[in-house]
Amino acid sequence: MKCWEFKKCGRELNGAKSKELGVCPAYPDDGEECWAIAGTLCGGKVQGTSAEKDGNCRLCEFYKKINEG
Repeated sequence: MKCWEFKKCGRELNGAKSKELGVCPAYPDDGEECWAIAGTLCGGKVQGTSAEKDGNCRLCEFYKKINEG
């Protein structure tokens, strides 16, 4: 599963919010590691570098699902 499918953010190509917010920088190749990509959307806001958003990402349900193994 890719983050945009799980989070339903609408920032995938031709997604509901792609015109408004732009296509997510994690799309299409990094949807399973979005926390490592700068500029992804979280909580309705575009985030910074992977280092800046690390703490928030660790609280994310998608991050936990992917890394629970």
